[in-house]
Amino acid sequence: MSEAGLVGIVLVSHSAAVAASVAELAKGLAGAGTAVPVAPAGGTESGDFGTSAELIAAAAASVDRGAGVAVLTDLGSAVLTVKALLAEGDELPEGTRLVDAPFVEGAVAAVVTASTGADLAAVEAAAAEAYAYRKV
Repeated sequence: MSEAGLVGIVLVSHSAAVAASVAELAKGLAGAGTAVPVAPAGGTESGDFGTSAELIAAAAASVDRGAGVAVLTDLGSAVLTVKALLAEGDELPEGTRLVDAPFVEGAVAAVVTASTGADLAAVEAAAAEAYAYRKV
């Protein structure tokens, strides 16, 4: 499946390594040939721990294919940074949503669902359902 028209996924973490690793894991579990546009946005421009509005906006622009962008975050200030970008109104692509989901499980569910060609609402719902995943 071509990535044109697929929902894009942005993974925002306080750590560049965590964001990149979760992106790699989610794409790997979605299967070979999956063309879902996924971008990590972790840490700061200087490579420190934290969040960066500029990195988040650039990641969102890089995955936007016109079907919407789902943004998943790890912790507090990542959520606040994305909310501030959404409130600005012109920093993120139209159709960008902050998704309330667990970071790792939600990312996997979002990428797998997006790989089927599902719309943004379905991707968001699948990621949010990950809160109910039981491990024991």
